[in-house]
Amino acid sequence: MSNDASEPIQGGIREGILYVLSAPSGAGKTSLCREIIDFFPNLRQSISFTTRPLRKGEIDGKDYHFVDRAAFEEMISEGAFAEWAEVHDNLYGTSLATLEDGRRQGVDLLLDIDCQGAAQLRRNYRHGVYIFILPPSMEELQGRLEGRKTDAAAVIERRLLNARDEIRQAVFYDYVVVNAEFAVAAEELKSILRAEACRVGRVLPALAGIFDF
Repeated sequence: MSNDASEPIQGGIREGILYVLSAPSGAGKTSLCREIIDFFPNLRQSISFTTRPLRKGEIDGKDYHFVDRAAFEEMISEGAFAEWAEVHDNLYGTSLATLEDGRRQGVDLLLDIDCQGAAQLRRNYRHGVYIFILPPSMEELQGRLEGRKTDAAAVIERRLLNARDEIRQAVFYDYVVVNAEFAVAAEELKSILRAEACRVGRVLPALAGIFDF
């Protein structure tokens, strides 16, 4: 379902921006997401829908919107998702309504998603700023994955193989941030968000009632 006919926002409100972040496992994307969420008061995490069971400590509506498979499949048939996928027998999806509500209300959304989901999103939703997080090298990525001490050698090898395929998708994104030093990468990411908020197409419509453009 294409969303090219989305409604314009009202004058005086800067439209909310959707930031889509992807990265291979071990590149530091999750930590960078936490850093910028804490830094920008208008930035919110986009909450996905899933059919997987609620885990201990999770909160419905905060970590995910937890629904059963029948409800999720009904949303698919209604074209309610900007992207969705089945992972380990569970369904995950990003609601078009969530993205559009944020855009119209002037709320910036951060969506942490894999390359497959980002590709779907680019096809189905014409708004969004796409950012790819890279490690400084494959050797460094391997060292980070091994340093976690949470995965078996076979799992790490599979993650590295997947990473090579994912990194090739970086050419389809708007920005690339190399996470060699966390503080530097975080500042680069913040700079992207600051610059995107100042784009002419975002700022001038919100000022149309103040200035004569």
